Amino acid sequence: MLSSSLDILAIAAHRDDVEQTCGGTLLKAAQRGQHTGILDLTQGEMGTRGTAEDRAREADDAAKTLGVSWRRALDIPDGRVENTWENRLKVASVIRETRPRVVILPYWKGRHPDHYTASVLGYEACFLAGLARLALSSQPSAVSQTTSGLSQGSPLPPHRPFKIVYATLYYDIRPTFVVDISEQFEEKFASILAYKSQFSDQDAGKDLFPAREEIRSRVEAMARFYGMLGGVTFAEPFLQKEVGLVDDLLALPVKSI
Repeated sequence: MLSSSLDILAIAAHRDDVEQTCGGTLLKAAQRGQHTGILDLTQGEMGTRGTAEDRAREADDAAKTLGVSWRRALDIPDGRVENTWENRLKVASVIRETRPRVVILPYWKGRHPDHYTASVLGYEACFLAGLARLALSSQPSAVSQTTSGLSQGSPLPPHRPFKIVYATLYYDIRPTFVVDISEQFEEKFASILAYKSQFSDQDAGKDLFPAREEIRSRVEAMARFYGMLGGVTFAEPFLQKEVGLVDDLLALPVKSI
C-alpha cells in the first residue's frame, strides 16, 4: 500500500511502453514533486527478445531514471490482453490502491491489439473503481466479488480519477495537447535504453527491431515533430475526450502565426 496517493498513474500493456509514450511527462511531473506511478498489465513473457525476468529488472532501472514513486506489473498474459471482468477488477483494485488524480492510458487505436485493448480496459476499470457497492481487495491476484458484496483481503474504498488522458505516440492522430519535455528528453531516452534486452543489437528479431544506432534518431525525430507543434524542441503528444476550459485568452500558449 502507498503512504500517499499518486498524482499520475500511467497504464500500459508492456514494460517499456510508458517509457516510449510518456516517460518524459512522468519525469517532468516527478521533478515538480508530484507522485507518479506505472502499471504494466503484462510481464512481457511473449516478447521476441529477453525474458520476463530481464524486463522486470530493466523496468526497475527505467523507473529509477524517471523518478517514478510506484511500479507494478500484473499477471495478464502477454499478447492476450483481454477486456474481461476479471482483468477489469485487477486494474480497478490498483486504481483504488494508488488513488491517482490523473490516469494516462494508451490511445484506443493502434497496430498492437494489447495496446488498444489496454486503453478500453483501463477506462472501464477507472469507472468500476468508483462504484461504492463493488467490493475489491487490496491484492490484485485475490480480487473477488461475492454475492454478499464482500471481498477477500483488505477492502479498498472507492476512487475514480479526476482526469483520463491518452498517450497517442503510437498512432498518427493530431493530439489535443503536447507536453514540453525538452529538458527531460535525455533522461527519457536513457529510460528506453534501460531495456537492454529489447534495444541492443542482436540476431533475435533483427528484422523487427531498429538497429541501436537508429533508435535515437527515431525517438528524437518524433519528439521534435510534436515539439514543433507546440513551439518547443521536444514534446510528447496526448489526447483528451473532453472540451478544454479556458478562463483567460491572454494566457493561452503557442503562437498562432
